[in-house]
Amino acid sequence: MAQLSGLLLIELALHAAAFLCGIICASALTVTQGEFGGQCILYGSVVYNGTLNLSSSSPVSLCYFVAVISSLAAIFCFLAFLYGIYSSCFGEGEPERIWLRGSMVLVAVVLFFLLISACILRVGMDSFCASVLKSAAAPSCQEAQHRPWVPPYQAGRFYDNLYTAEAAAWVNFFFWCMLLLRLFVECMSKTSSRLSPRSDQPWSGERTPIIG
Repeated sequence: MAQLSGLLLIELALHAAAFLCGIICASALTVTQGEFGGQCILYGSVVYNGTLNLSSSSPVSLCYFVAVISSLAAIFCFLAFLYGIYSSCFGEGEPERIWLRGSMVLVAVVLFFLLISACILRVGMDSFCASVLKSAAAPSCQEAQHRPWVPPYQAGRFYDNLYTAEAAAWVNFFFWCMLLLRLFVECMSKTSSRLSPRSDQPWSGERTPIIG
């Protein structure tokens, strides 16, 4: 029981951490959009004529995609966290192997979309910062957030917010990998326990003789 309780605590901690990372990622990206009037600056470009101006931007749906994936993953983790607390308090019993395999498939699908979201943030941020450096507005993308921008843009923390969103996305991806590994270990443990012979079953060779 102590081992099961330890695994449950690890799973609850991973769900809680993944929930926080998902919320941070979605919030930071949404704040960045608000700084640029709702536009998605991932893969965007800027021009500099004394003040920075956003010359092109990506479709808003791209940022919405990343934010929605992070939010849905966070909601799933929050519900799983609540269910874990409920099952530990009221003793729902151990999940069947079929449910474990279903959970593994679900977690693998979420991992796939989280990986896409993290890559979008990484490559999109690099493309935008490359445009900032090309405009010679600042020696680094981080310092460009302190340069004057054309109104109504208020990009005082765009780099910090994008960096926070990207870091949270990759950390979130790591936590989901740990969740998948934890489910895999539990599934293999149940499979091995089903295949191992039980001590209370008689040996197949110990039969009542037919004659004598």
